[in-house]
Amino acid sequence: MADADSLQRVDALLDDVLPPAHVRQQLRLAAGLTQQEVAEAVGVKRLAVARWELGQTHPRRPHRAAYLHLLKRLAERYPEAVDPDSGMPTPSSESRGSG
Repeated sequence: MADADSLQRVDALLDDVLPPAHVRQQLRLAAGLTQQEVAEAVGVKRLAVARWELGQTHPRRPHRAAYLHLLKRLAERYPEAVDPDSGMPTPSSESRGSG
């Protein structure tokens, strides 16, 4: 049986999965937020948010945690913005998108 620390580490991995790039943009737009507003809230430049939404780059810690928190809250508030076929990723959708 796994110890509590192992389970917490596994949960942390699963909680750190970002939605696909196009869903990130859909969530932001559903909330009526600009890339600049997101950038200021997360603590990065607007260009970083643009690249995250295009899938060109991915946020790194500590900005990743703040951005992921924002996306999860937006997904809760605007579930219609997340396409059911490409919403919060599953392990298979995450591996398809990387290369």
